[in-house]
Amino acid sequence: MTRSIPPVGADDHILGPDDAAVTLVEYGDYECPYCGEAYPVLKAVQQAMGRQLRFVFRNFPLVDAHPHARRAAQFAEAASQAGVFWAAHDMLFENQDALDDESLLVYGERLGIGRALLLAAFEGRYDDKLRHDFIGGVRGGVNGTPCLFVDGVRYDGPRDIDALVDILRQAARRSA
Repeated sequence: MTRSIPPVGADDHILGPDDAAVTLVEYGDYECPYCGEAYPVLKAVQQAMGRQLRFVFRNFPLVDAHPHARRAAQFAEAASQAGVFWAAHDMLFENQDALDDESLLVYGERLGIGRALLLAAFEGRYDDKLRHDFIGGVRGGVNGTPCLFVDGVRYDGPRDIDALVDILRQAARRSA
């Protein structure tokens, strides 16, 4: 039986055009050191691919291994509600060593996210969305982070810029 992840939908966090030649989905955890290592690589890949790439980030907080992962994901969802998801996404990955509640509240201030919105997020307002991302990932075979999918197919190859750009360009040519 072939596993697949849910199709990209309106509740996803998307960078790039809907009609891009290729879609790269990342299931990630803001506290995961491997996701932290992948973050600048994925930024460079997005830059290299330009409008040919639609990048999607889905939450996959590994709460047993990373004590601040859930809060960081809740923060990101509150940021999305405030219209600053990608700024929050970048801030979280660039400050992986400071994801405690006090730091998240400071980041929220910097990004203009209302304190009430953040506190509601921390009380579970977006937990259904987090569960949806997580369960969709598990059903698609995600068992660690970061986990990448190119046009819905899991990618377990090299994670350097050149290898990723190459595989994405191949996929873009196939879809042309």
